Amino acid sequence: MPVTKPECPQFFTATNLWWKPLLQEDAHKDIVIESLRFLVKQERVSMHAFALMPNHIHLIWKIMPGHKPENVQRDFLRFTGQQIKFLLQKNDPAFLERFRVDAKDRQYQLWERNPCSKALWTPPVYQQKLQYIHYNPVKKGLCKNPEDYHYSSALFYETGKDNWGFLEKYNL
Repeated sequence: MPVTKPECPQFFTATNLWWKPLLQEDAHKDIVIESLRFLVKQERVSMHAFALMPNHIHLIWKIMPGHKPENVQRDFLRFTGQQIKFLLQKNDPAFLERFRVDAKDRQYQLWERNPCSKALWTPPVYQQKLQYIHYNPVKKGLCKNPEDYHYSSALFYETGKDNWGFLEKYNL
């Protein structure tokens, strides 16, 4: 995972292995949400924006001082992957088999290696990524308006109401 500077927010994208729709199920998206909530509560990140798509996620978060971005990213992906794997083992082992890999260190892999992480140094770049995140569900045909997509921070930016309990607007 690329090392990024923690002084500013990061645009972070992680993709499910082979772009499979691992996050189609709300229960799987809820695991990601709970993990984000935990990271905020533990003061490892501040969360500014997100959209959870059927086969990838987009986030804008700021890694808090004292934490290495690569460690936070690794722990987040490892934890969410393990929790979703446990759920699939219990409820849908046939779907889990689609994530079987021939690797020495794991039987299944749910996230692609090397997620994208980019520093958002300027207000225009931050705004461009924020718009990109919020319009991604519209572009993919999941909703008509960004604020209509449940697993996104778009409604927070439209109304100011944080239904997730962990979002904050970032001022550059």
